[in-house]
Amino acid sequence: MTFAVRPVQDADRDAVRRVSGRAFGHGKVPDLVEARAAAGDVLGGLVAVAGGDVVGFVQLNRCWVDARERLVDVAVLSPLATDPDHQGQGIGTALVAGAIEVARQRREPAVFLEGDPDFYSARGFVAATPLGFGRPSARIPEPAFQVALLDEGLPRGALVYCQTFWTQDCVGLRDPRLAAVEEYFAATH
Repeated sequence: MTFAVRPVQDADRDAVRRVSGRAFGHGKVPDLVEARAAAGDVLGGLVAVAGGDVVGFVQLNRCWVDARERLVDVAVLSPLATDPDHQGQGIGTALVAGAIEVARQRREPAVFLEGDPDFYSARGFVAATPLGFGRPSARIPEPAFQVALLDEGLPRGALVYCQTFWTQDCVGLRDPRLAAVEEYFAATH
């Protein structure tokens, strides 16, 4: 399948809701996407388009590292969504690469995320805790807390999510098919 990645446009709103809802199996993620946009927390977004249809979406959001010296602006990649009918075709990989490039162009020092370490480690992300970054919540399994460090000089500290992650109750919320998340919930519930 051939697809193209481009910046998200206002006209993509319904398609982004559909893809995000189908990818995660519920409405919390599409609501989170819209709430962050309304709050002004979005740094950028990309869609993957195939045959004129949006089949994937990624969003970068403004967050911070609470370093000893000061709060430092960073990006958080959330969500990455590929329509289930189009998974396994390189769409997610292309969207992640595009999001990292957007972050580089914006001169963001890092891109953080919570997600499957097996998927994201092959796409430039590493475990964030061993590098000196703290998780924004204990609800995030440590293996799922990852970073693509774009500036080695980024001061270390805890990641602080923007308010909409909290008001939408989406901290630690991820697809239950992700092994790290399944293991975490099995061990704690």
